[in-house]
Amino acid sequence: MRMKPALTQDDVAVMVAACHAKEREIGREGTIAIVDFGGDLLFLLRPDKQSPNSVDVATRKAQTAAFRERPSSNLESRVKDRPGWLMFPNALAMSGGVPIFHDGECIGGLAVSGIAEDDEIVAIAGVAAFEAANS
Repeated sequence: MRMKPALTQDDVAVMVAACHAKEREIGREGTIAIVDFGGDLLFLLRPDKQSPNSVDVATRKAQTAAFRERPSSNLESRVKDRPGWLMFPNALAMSGGVPIFHDGECIGGLAVSGIAEDDEIVAIAGVAAFEAANS
């Protein structure tokens, strides 16, 4: 039998707090989505001034990171040379989604949407806090 680590609500709280800290540092607020390895939503927060569309975008970026086990920006870069990758199932080729690893296994994805070039920076801060808390 194989035992796979899984995210807890405490893990989610650590990541969300780090995302908020990074947002305050840069003076922007994005929609934050965290999914488990299967792409199921564990956390979602859309700030008052964010578009309702950012909910789906953040969720899909997080799923992309979890399913592909690499940042969603990797897929965004890849489609520039090979547009066929746009057909990758359950994926969104936009930066802002970052996979979450523990003990070498991908256990989920965290994504931010609505703050353009800062999406991935905030998501990375959240995942880095998780890694620091679990190392």
